[in-house]
Amino acid sequence: MKVALFSTKSYDQCFFDAATAALDVGITYHEIKLTPSTARLAEGQDAVCVFVNDDVSQETIAELSRLGVRFIALRCAGFNNVDVGAAQAAGIPIVRVPAYSPHAVAEHTVALILSLNRHIHRAYTRVRDGNFALHGLLGFDLHGRTIGVVGTGKIGLEFSRLMKGFGCDVLAYDVAVNPECEEIGVRYVSLEELFSSSDIISLHCPLVPQTHHLIDESSIAKMKRGVMIVNTSRGAVIDTSAVIAGLKTGQIGYLALDVYEEEGDLFFEDLSDRVIADDTLSRLQTFPNVLITGHQAFFTSEAMSAIAEVTVQNLLDLEKTGSSINEVKA
Repeated sequence: MKVALFSTKSYDQCFFDAATAALDVGITYHEIKLTPSTARLAEGQDAVCVFVNDDVSQETIAELSRLGVRFIALRCAGFNNVDVGAAQAAGIPIVRVPAYSPHAVAEHTVALILSLNRHIHRAYTRVRDGNFALHGLLGFDLHGRTIGVVGTGKIGLEFSRLMKGFGCDVLAYDVAVNPECEEIGVRYVSLEELFSSSDIISLHCPLVPQTHHLIDESSIAKMKRGVMIVNTSRGAVIDTSAVIAGLKTGQIGYLALDVYEEEGDLFFEDLSDRVIADDTLSRLQTFPNVLITGHQAFFTSEAMSAIAEVTVQNLLDLEKTGSSINEVKA
C-alpha cells in the first residue's frame, strides 16, 4: 500500500516509520497541509493520511477521487474537518483513531487546571526574574470542589477518575450515560445544572452541530461567578468572543485552552519570528488568568505510537476486507 501523509512533522515520520518497518506500506511524507490544490500530491497513492487542520472538504475529496485515491485515514479522533457525506458518495472510506490515549488528554487537562489554579506559569516567570513574592498567586484547594464534565467518552471517563482522586464531586452531562462513570460516583445532571453548580467545567465532547459554541453568552451567564473553564476537545465548542466578554466582567475567573476555534493557520507551527495577525488570540493572551497550550494534550510517546499503529492497521483492514471497526459513516 502507498500512502501520502500530509501535515507531516518530524515526530510523525519517526512514529510512522516505526509502525510500518515490517510491513508492505510505503509512506510519502508531505509537510504541506492537504487542500484542494495540494491534493495532486496524492496522485498514484492508495490513501491519504491527514490530521486535524487538513482540509478534507467536498472539493478536496472530489480531487482525491479523480486521482484514484481509495482511502482517507485520519490520525486523530475528531473528524469535523471532513465532509463525510461527500466521501461516502465518492466511495472513499474514512477511518480514524478513536482512542489513542485517553490518559494523555485527561492528564494534560489536569495539568492545565493545576497550573492555572496555582499560577504555575506566572510563578515560573517571576522566580526566573528573582521575584519571590506571593502576591497574586493565591489558589484554591481542588478537594471538595465540584467539577462539571461535558462529554463522558473514554477521555471524559479518565478525567473523571482523576478528579475523583482529588476528592472532587464530579457532575456530568452527555447524550448517552457511561455506566463506568456512574460506577465511580459520577452523577449525571442536566446541562443547566452542570453550568450552575460547577466550580470547574471541563469540555470533552466532539465538535458536532449540537456542540458548536456550546459555551456562549447564554451558557456563561448560567455559571458560577469566577468559574474555571477548560477546553481540550475542539476549539469551536467555545464562542471565543463570549468567553472574552466573560473574562472582562469576572464571570469567568479562569480559562485554559489547548484548542482554539481559529487554530488552523497557527497551531503546530513555529511563528515566534512573526507578528500574529489573530487579534482574538492576542486579546486572550493579555489576560493573566488565561493559559493556552498549542493542541498538545494528545502528545505523549504512548499516544503517538498508538496513533501510528492504529492508523496503519485501519488502512490494512480496508485493503484486505473493505471495512474497518474504526470507519466513520455519514
